[in-house]
Amino acid sequence: MSLPTEPIGSIPRPAHLIKANQDFAEGRITRRELDEHRDRALRDTIEKFVATGSPVITDGEQSKPSFATYPVAGLKLNPGGQVVPFADGHTRQLPLLTQRDFRYQAHAGDYLKKTREVLRTIRSMTDLPVKQAVIAPSMLSMFYPPLGISGYSKEQFHDDLVNEAEADLRGCLEGGAHKVQMDFTEGRVSFKLDPDGGMLRQFVALNNEVLDRFSPEERQRIGVHTCPGGDQDSTHSADVDYKKFLPRFFDLHAGNFYLQMASEPDRRSVLALVRDHLKPNQRVFIGVTDPINPRVETPEEVRDRVLEAAEFIPLQQLGTCDDCGFAPFADDKSTPRETAFAKIRARVEGTRLAEQRLRG
Repeated sequence: MSLPTEPIGSIPRPAHLIKANQDFAEGRITRRELDEHRDRALRDTIEKFVATGSPVITDGEQSKPSFATYPVAGLKLNPGGQVVPFADGHTRQLPLLTQRDFRYQAHAGDYLKKTREVLRTIRSMTDLPVKQAVIAPSMLSMFYPPLGISGYSKEQFHDDLVNEAEADLRGCLEGGAHKVQMDFTEGRVSFKLDPDGGMLRQFVALNNEVLDRFSPEERQRIGVHTCPGGDQDSTHSADVDYKKFLPRFFDLHAGNFYLQMASEPDRRSVLALVRDHLKPNQRVFIGVTDPINPRVETPEEVRDRVLEAAEFIPLQQLGTCDDCGFAPFADDKSTPRETAFAKIRARVEGTRLAEQRLRG
């Protein structure tokens, strides 16, 4: 028996990179100078990830503007899209496309390639598994303007989006990713936009249209992550009951499911829902650390959360993860890097302690 444990994705950017992103946006530094800051942050992130003992690492999304918008960075966009309010009062606003013939401007496989290149120079860690996050096509579907684009129908955009999302996933698989994780944070918040669940059904159908282009074996390396948001130590949909969402979530045609759980007030009820809806060919990774809580969990706390989950979920279908990425947006300063890596270390050590206990 072995309990897998994986990170979700983003790590808080260092101060020099946050400043460089702002300086580049305001024309004070060149793209080459920005890339130098990104490369420096990436290397430091990978070195610190390796030091946690994590059996799987990510690039920490150091070079992405956000988990959601990397495919459209560089396009001419209308900033007036859907506004997503967070519980603390701040908001994030999605962009809208203005151009026809939609194509990704950056692919996740390029980030993966860079991570593997850096790994080859660090302690000969060439074989350390790397996980790559991609954005779900359902999120990008919200970027098509309600009034349309002249000469470019929503149906044409749909076809282009499905093709591009497939290419994004496939490039990561072919690039050697240990897992490819589709971020689906819009799933839970969709109930705030459409309480009847029609939007969620559309999202699941669109994501499955992409997932169905992969073989069953490939889908065992693909996962989907959901959480109620995690930005500036606040959430956008923690008040949406999992009872509405989880049955549809497990209808996605993926092999792995990454589920925010540590911050849930009633974990046992949610774990019972997971037990009732998890399918035989699916593995669920339960969140055991809370990125928006500044207190670092102890390994023993993580252990106990794993043991609790094991009461409901067969061990061969169980894994652990963090609830969410630590900084999905590049300007988020709410969590220190040291805190993020301490939580990752606690997750790794606590999962190991749980495995020892479960072995008896």
